[in-house]
This record gives sequence, structure tokens and C-alpha cells, in this order.
Amino acid sequence: MAKVFCIANQKGGVGKTTTTVNLAAGLAKVDQRVLVVDLDPQGNATMGSGIDKRAMAQSVYDVLLESASVAEARARSESGRYDVLGANRELAGAEVELVPLPHRHERLSRALQVVDAEYDFVLIDCPPSLSMLTLNGLCSAHGVIVPMQCEYFALEGLSDLVNTIKQVHANLNRQLQIIGLLRVMFDPRITLQQQVSDQLKAHFGDKVFDSVIPRNVRLAEAPSYGQPGVVFDPSSRGAQAYVAFAQELVRRAPQLR
Repeated sequence: MAKVFCIANQKGGVGKTTTTVNLAAGLAKVDQRVLVVDLDPQGNATMGSGIDKRAMAQSVYDVLLESASVAEARARSESGRYDVLGANRELAGAEVELVPLPHRHERLSRALQVVDAEYDFVLIDCPPSLSMLTLNGLCSAHGVIVPMQCEYFALEGLSDLVNTIKQVHANLNRQLQIIGLLRVMFDPRITLQQQVSDQLKAHFGDKVFDSVIPRNVRLAEAPSYGQPGVVFDPSSRGAQAYVAFAQELVRRAPQLR
């Protein structure tokens, strides 16, 4: 049975998509079967996996509207060695189209149940807002992985996200929990980042992953080549950190149910 995790943070620009594609590639490197679900209409996780979002015949939009199954709409990231349920600009229209439909917040969850046995991990890249798309992701997931920078405003955004997860847990998905906080774009030379990191560990304890993703230019360059950073430059510090994070997640996964 697949572990389904949302990569979510209501603050933009914190590395959600970078984390999704590199964690997927890292998990594939340690022989896990992975599906990435791109729920952001910008389709960055799709493009970052080497899939042309403009050339897709079917996407997550068709899955949400139940005109295609996951098996029909998914594509293969040849470089990352994982499957992708891609997104493009069509997905922006789903926000409005889903509103009058029955079970509108459960549509992704129902679709993923059909392919559950085919994967070890399903990673859902959520948009930065609390929308119908994000809600579909949260209602499908066993837990949330929160990538965050160690800065003051990130702490502010984290409290909003925790409240959102509590509300979804109480009303829509009783198994939803925070799996862990992942410190990204980390520079240990900056005193404030070290202080915020210490605050996170003091407050959240073992909910803070041991793995830390450093600020790394090779991770930023990789999407322009249509590859995860883990594949683009496996020797870079950022790539090695994501592989270490994938290994940590595999170790933690059996205790998460």
C-alpha cells in the first residue's frame, strides 16, 4: 500500500516543487516505486521531471473531472525513473468546474486508490494557496511534508498551515498529520537561520527531519534541463542531501501508519 504525502506550504517560493521532484528521484534511486502528482496549474513539477506539459494528451485535470484514470493520464519521467500525473494551464479551470460536483474534495483520493498497489510512495505537489486543488491533495494524503526556510516569515506561515491541517483532519481526513518539517535552502553561516532551526527542533522535536537541504545552485539549474537535481548533478551537495532525505523517509515510513 502506497504512502501518500502532500508537499505543502502556504508560503510561496519555499522549494515545494524542488523538494517534490528531487525527493521522487531520490526515492527512485533507493528502489522505491514513485508517482508524482502535480496539482499546481503552473506545471513546474511536470516540466522539472522532463515532461512537456503542452504536449500531454491527458493530465490531472482529466482525472479530477473523471474523464480519465490515473493509469491513462500518467507519464514516465525517464530521467528520474518515476511516474508523473502532470498538470498544465487547464488545471486552473478545475477550481471553478469542481465546485458544483459531488464529492469534489475526494476526487483525487478515489482515483489514487485504483493504483495504490502499484506504488510505494505518492508525492503530491500542492499550489501555495488553500484552494480546491490543495484540498483534494490533503484529503488524499496520509501526511504532509513541509519544506521551509529557516526565516521569521516562514514561522508565521507555518502556524497558518498547521491550523489548516488541523481543520482538514477534524472535518475531512482523520488520518492526515504533519509527517515532518524539512529545512531547505539552509545556510549555516547565517545566525538567524541557525536560531530558527533551533526553535523548530525545540518546538516540533522529532517532527523535524534530520536531513537538511543546503542552498545549492545546481538544484536551481536542473529544471532548465528537464531533470531533477539528483539526476542532473548527483555529486552536488543538494543532490546528495535529497538522496539522504529519501533514505530517511524510507526508514521512517513504516512507523507512520
